[in-house]
Amino acid sequence: MTFIQKKRQARLDRSSKLGKRSTRKLLWSGLLILSLFVLSACGQNSEKTAKIVEGKVNVVTTFYPVYAFTAAIGGEDANVINLLPTGVEPHDWTPKSQDIVNTSKAQLFLYNGAGLEGWVPNFLKSLNSDTKVKSVAVSEGIKLLSAEGDDGHGHGEEHEDEHADDHADESGNEEQIADHHIDPHTWVSPKSAMIMAENIKNSLVEVDPEHKAGYEQRYEELHTKLEALDRRFTNELASVPNKEIVVSHQAFGYLARDYGLKQHAIMGLSPDAEPTGQDIVKLAKLVKDEGIKYIFFEELVSDKLAKTLASEAGVETMVLNPVEGLTQEQVNNKDDYFTLMQKNLQNLLIALK
Repeated sequence: MTFIQKKRQARLDRSSKLGKRSTRKLLWSGLLILSLFVLSACGQNSEKTAKIVEGKVNVVTTFYPVYAFTAAIGGEDANVINLLPTGVEPHDWTPKSQDIVNTSKAQLFLYNGAGLEGWVPNFLKSLNSDTKVKSVAVSEGIKLLSAEGDDGHGHGEEHEDEHADDHADESGNEEQIADHHIDPHTWVSPKSAMIMAENIKNSLVEVDPEHKAGYEQRYEELHTKLEALDRRFTNELASVPNKEIVVSHQAFGYLARDYGLKQHAIMGLSPDAEPTGQDIVKLAKLVKDEGIKYIFFEELVSDKLAKTLASEAGVETMVLNPVEGLTQEQVNNKDDYFTLMQKNLQNLLIALK
């Protein structure tokens, strides 16, 4: 082989090696992009892919407020799995088989109670026979409200079955509890949320005493934030001239009780409890008679009825969020319990001035 031929061959060999390297780089780049895409997808659907973590206390929560408070108190010491997916309204959600598997392996199962999660008794019966999970209704200790009328979904029945004796004094007597549905929307009031947070902290300490100091510290930080929120609601709503609010569903009873308001609901305890035409006419008359300027609606349920009533009464609509869950947009905006409750306060001040 001549010198010129050798040089030509060397160039060809280098080109071949470079080509192979480029191919490998492209292949790795493609795999990396694919991996990032998969990880991103998992992040967006974390509720569906959450798994039990060995070496940590595993806590399963039923829906957003309980999850948010538990994650804040648990911090790095707890692996918190929330059952309810983003953007789903909790009243009629039911668990899946994987939820039973995860909860059976967990150390703690935290649910709101007070009748919100009517599926809980059967769910707990479905867990593996060897499960060590401790279940706690975090609304225990809150003076519960009762609401008249059947919501059509059996909400309140779980509470009546399990805690009728415990709360007989608060509702008057056991017969009253049987005739009324318990209002489960405890977390919407910061005063009630403080009791829930303490129950969560005590539950974590009980199943994981080794990390008590961390739970206590993070609980105090959360409690301080809830106290500040409570003070804002108390001070700012005390001075509003109007006290009547019209809401899409009966989710603001504790907020109204604790801050001197009176709620009128288009629907019952469940957002699926349809009002009659007569109900709409009566509410429209109330809105006009009381000089109410806004009808409140929620983001996770249809605003159709709120807009119908607003049109009938000649007023506007505005959001009042029961903070039952986050929309995907709220997740993207990094909203949380506190930002949503502060927006609620701002909207109440506008509506009631």
